Amino acid sequence: MATKIGIISDTHGLLRPEVVEILKTCDCILHGGDVHKPELLDVLRPLANIYVVRGNNDKEWAKNLSQSLRFTIDGVEFFMVHDKRNVARNLGNVQVVIFGHSHKYFEQVIDGRLWLNPGSCGRRRFGGELSMAVMTIEHGTYQVEKIILAE
Repeated sequence: MATKIGIISDTHGLLRPEVVEILKTCDCILHGGDVHKPELLDVLRPLANIYVVRGNNDKEWAKNLSQSLRFTIDGVEFFMVHDKRNVARNLGNVQVVIFGHSHKYFEQVIDGRLWLNPGSCGRRRFGGELSMAVMTIEHGTYQVEKIILAE
């Protein structure tokens, strides 16, 4: 059976209804930081297992959130951080690096490792599109779907 992962970042306190509807269908949620309000995580926690890192705009309430996380989901090793500049130098067997911060979707395999920024699915900033990603893992391999959100 496949595992479905909703990947979001840079919500900045706004959890759009269409994002919640997509996340309701997921087994796990990855949030790449700049959550902005703890209440947003209270909405996400009942939906699925959640992994979240602290973003540069996550203030005092987020002091217990990690700056980076390493974890494995169904045989796929992840490293997640808000700002790509803070990625660990030694990634070892990490297959997927998740980051946010720029508000721009980015998906590229570099040296056999996927680098994925789901973009921003919260408040529109910098004139870019609103986006997120859904990853499906089956038998240790993954596929990524970019989702562009309407206004």
